[in-house]
Order: sequence, then structure tokens, then C-alpha cells
Amino acid sequence: MALDLLSIGDASLDVFLIPVESETFCRLDTKECFISFSYGDKIPVKRMEFTVGGNAANNAVGTKRLGINSALVTTMGEDMVGSQILSRLEAEGVDTTFVITQPASNSNYSVIITYGGERTILSYKAPISYEFPVKLPNVSWVYLTSMGDSFRPFFNHLIDWLKVNPQVRLAFNPGSRQLRVGFDQISDVVARSYILYVNREEAEKITGFTNSQGKEKELLNKVVELGVKVPIITDGNNGSFVFDGSRYLKCGVLPVDAYERTGAGDAFGSGCLSAIIKGRPLEEALLWGTVNAASVIGYTGSQKGLLHEDEMEIWLERARSSGVKVEEF
Repeated sequence: MALDLLSIGDASLDVFLIPVESETFCRLDTKECFISFSYGDKIPVKRMEFTVGGNAANNAVGTKRLGINSALVTTMGEDMVGSQILSRLEAEGVDTTFVITQPASNSNYSVIITYGGERTILSYKAPISYEFPVKLPNVSWVYLTSMGDSFRPFFNHLIDWLKVNPQVRLAFNPGSRQLRVGFDQISDVVARSYILYVNREEAEKITGFTNSQGKEKELLNKVVELGVKVPIITDGNNGSFVFDGSRYLKCGVLPVDAYERTGAGDAFGSGCLSAIIKGRPLEEALLWGTVNAASVIGYTGSQKGLLHEDEMEIWLERARSSGVKVEEF
């Protein structure tokens, strides 16, 4: 079956720990909150769950569940962790043909402490030298997201491949390491992006347009000036904003309580992109992303709550009955 989408980036194995007890304290001046454990103690854990995570793996699974033929493109270690990741992706129906395993290397692994609806992540990024596959298939879309510190040589190969295959549309969701090294390291990829998925803070960082509350049109325009065709900015409980070249659209959020927020952004991206690949209007794509994220935060981990295609209409009706709208602003 022909592939529709290549999801490029990292995959990891995540273990979620829910401690029996802990303490939190917050600063009154900065509103920063901290989770506290006694040094040297043995901390009891009441529940533990293993899941596959990583932005690209989340996107591949999320889009596959929504009827998109997706393949993962990544490099991981030839180890026990990598084997578990591969077996779980294959069980989801994700094509792993373009996953490269490196002998004597480790795979990505995270320990996530969940407390009070929020999570603290201890993330191990394996020192992997990313390998660009010898031959990639002809697809209509590529979703590029978080990679480790040695991402730049891979990006160079991808840019060259996109130049040879101009029919491929790029959706880019930069990870923390891409944003941390400076915009000059990702400016060429941003300029080739048909869609750029970022949150408000990230949009402010790459554009230098700060204090953007109430100035969403200006912020979207600043992203367009970087070469992006369709910027999509998420802003937590404030919803999402998009500019399609002629209209500024805003989508609200579904009022649900979060059990655990890991993967909400990836769920939004996979839901939204799936609808776009299927030719749905942008308004509906924003709703697909919104309800997919709302479902994910009701579960532990970034993939358990990802919606299947036959569940989408139920959730869309739930959103409409809750007053969630997409409207011009």
C-alpha cells in the first residue's frame, strides 16, 4: 500500500511513575512550582506504565489510527529498548522500513514522574548519529519533528531530498534542541515548510516578536515572513490560531479535565495533519487536532488516548455540543 506520510524524528520508550506521596511548593513571586522528594529516601510508587513516545513516533501512530498510511524515519540503537519500540510500532501498523538501527548504540528512554496532573520528565537522548535512508518513497507529506543534538547533517540531506522532490509538502514541528541552538540552524527548514506547528512561546522565540497576547495576527504574519505557508500556533487553554493566506482562524478547546498532559501537542499535530492529508477543510483540521489532544490528556502517556478514525465523529459532535468553534478573528 502506498505511503501518504513520512514521520521523521525521534522515538523513545517511556516509563511513567506515579508516586504514592510527595510534596509540591510554589514561589509566590514567579509562580514556579516544584516537586520535592527527600534526598536519599526510597520513594514508593503506586503505579508504573511503559509506553512508546517520542514526537515522530507519536505522529506516526496518531496519523495511522486516523487512516493515514504512515512510516517512521528514525535512527535508534540495536538494543532491548529499540526492539520494544519497534514491536509496538509494528503492532500499530506503522511502516518501520526506514527505521535504521545502529549496533552498539542505545535508544532513547524517558522516566516521567506524574503528579497532580502534570509531569516531570527525565529524558535520555542517546548520542546517535542520524542516518538518512538511502532511498525514500514518493509521498505527499513529510512531518519533521524533534531530533537530538546531531540533527543538522540529517537536515542537510532532507533539504537536498526536498529540492529533488518539490511535490512533497513539509510540516515542521521543531523540538527543544532545534529551538535551543538558534534560529539560524533551522531557518532553511522553516522557509521550506508548508505548515509550521509551534506554540505561542516558540513562535515568539523564532520571530523575536514578544508580548504577543492580543496580537495573534501580527505573530502569525511574522511566522509567514520566515517563509511558512500555513503557520499553526497553539496556546494551551486559549486554543489554536492559523493563517491560511487569506483568513485568520481561531479554534477553542474542549473543556475536559487533564489526567496527564504528555503528548497533547503531538496529538494536535497528528489529528490536524491527518485531516489536511484527507482533504478536509482547515476548520475541520483544527477540530480534529483539538479533540485528539483532548482525548490524549485523559490517559497516561502520549499514545494510549490517540483517537481511531471511527471515533472521530463522536468526538467532533462532543466538541460541537460543548460550544467549541472555529471562527475568523
